[in-house]
Amino acid sequence: MVVPLSDDLRPSIVDRLRADLGDDLVEVHLIPDVDLWVRVNAAAWRQAGTSLRAAGFDYFCFLSAIDWMPSPYGRGEDDPSAEPAEEDPSASEIRQGYAGGETRFQLLARVTDIRRHVSVTLKADLLEDADGRMSVPSWIPVHAGANWHERETHEMFGINFEGHPDLRNMYLPGDFEGHPLRKDFPLLARMVKPWPGIVDVEPMPVSADGGDES
Repeated sequence: MVVPLSDDLRPSIVDRLRADLGDDLVEVHLIPDVDLWVRVNAAAWRQAGTSLRAAGFDYFCFLSAIDWMPSPYGRGEDDPSAEPAEEDPSASEIRQGYAGGETRFQLLARVTDIRRHVSVTLKADLLEDADGRMSVPSWIPVHAGANWHERETHEMFGINFEGHPDLRNMYLPGDFEGHPLRKDFPLLARMVKPWPGIVDVEPMPVSADGGDES
């Protein structure tokens, strides 16, 4: 990783994390003077948050997850009435973005040191067990504001947060089955009717002289 002298702060943050986490710091993506992404092992998820909090990152921005698997139902912006395009083999590849990854699901969180005006995005690969469950330690002991973020992530992706006091659904009925933000969750509304923006677009009004009225 080559870093110009203009950005000494972010490399020092990485050095501290590496000292605290050791081999649990997996990969770093640094854009000098712009931003920093750090991937850690899921087992060290809470430890990474604790380390950053102790280093001054006490503003919690967000916590969520992402399913990198391309949707088996196609893209929502595609016109379902159009002839299918020739299949691109690379379209089915999983690509995990900055700081890489080895799994379909990743957990993400972002924290900020408001005094030094610097932020870090943490990532962790999540492995599913035989029943499709994933689990990581809760961040509530580190940032109380992670509470609802973890509840939403649990509800939408099926990720368990060990130590969370109340992982009830926030949006869906308590007996709802499935996790709607997983790419393989069938969105029946799209099957019954193409996604809004495809068939619901109305033409612009036309004036008497033939031009549009915009």
